[in-house]
Amino acid sequence: APAAPMASAARIRICPSLLASDMSAMATDAQRVLAAGADWLHLDVMDGHFVPNLTFGAPVVKCLRKHTPAAFFDCHLMVSKPAQWVSDFGAAGADMYTFHIEAAVAAGDDVPKLCQAIRDAGMKVGMAVKPGTPIEAMSPYLSLIDMALVMTVEPGFGGQSFMPDMMAKVSALRSQRPDLDIQVDGGLSAANIDIAASAGANVIVAGSATFAGSDPAIPIGEMRAKAVSAFGAPAVAPAAP
Repeated sequence: APAAPMASAARIRICPSLLASDMSAMATDAQRVLAAGADWLHLDVMDGHFVPNLTFGAPVVKCLRKHTPAAFFDCHLMVSKPAQWVSDFGAAGADMYTFHIEAAVAAGDDVPKLCQAIRDAGMKVGMAVKPGTPIEAMSPYLSLIDMALVMTVEPGFGGQSFMPDMMAKVSALRSQRPDLDIQVDGGLSAANIDIAASAGANVIVAGSATFAGSDPAIPIGEMRAKAVSAFGAPAVAPAAP
């Protein structure tokens, strides 16, 4: 059944990705999107190994925390050794620590132990899958996590096009865990957020769409309205061109 409007509004989170900000003025841009109505700040941490790009690490997060003391830091770790960075990010002030199940498996990590270590460091637990990874890779651990992240682009670079075929994963996760926060990341904007929300995604990462214009309140408001309207509603097929 479709979610009630109030329930939808309470569950939607719009998360500007600071990868799309002016990184020389990240604190200023973070404050600007928070003032414009952003719910969380999405921080893309890339190690140049798990993904072919290098961004920033815990020292930058720690500095940003001083300028945005009340913000929710949604940290997406695109790193080969997710267990290695848990304590650093907890100490830096991260609120959500989302690791890739592909990286944890490749590193030989004990996934339940890793989830517990994240909690022990004072953070919520997020688990991500790349577009080519089936959600079955996550299924054994859904009771251990606070959020599942379904990548809707190949991780590593911003500005890519949204992959609507990933919505089958979102719908499957929503049916398995109705209460779970489900995040989508990659190519999201007001033009397609309704597709993601109607599939069951309630946490929306938007980088380019948020920072492209002069006033981030406009895209944030538009995306929120569309997501609230679509969340929990039956999916509607896109109109033919």
